[in-house]
Amino acid sequence: MKTAVLYAILLILFGGLLYIVTDLPFGQPCKADMDEYFIRNSQTQTGANNVVTSVVFDFRGFDTLGEATVLFTAVLGVGMMFRKLHEGEEYEND
Repeated sequence: MKTAVLYAILLILFGGLLYIVTDLPFGQPCKADMDEYFIRNSQTQTGANNVVTSVVFDFRGFDTLGEATVLFTAVLGVGMMFRKLHEGEEYEND
């Protein structure tokens, strides 16, 4: 009985996901007003030849710096969790 309910819930969730995905636009790129601004002004304002580079590093520099900081902190935390203790050293749990 529990498996039947589980399968019914999964089927409903999968059907809902398919319904949502079929409603997504296909083949037509979403274009915002800011796209034209970045394409026209990226080289003159930033000096970068690549539009993507100018957006990531100049227009959204602080956002990119924040994402890199979060990623570095996560990697540092995982590294500290899995570090090996030297022989004879005990882990202190406060």
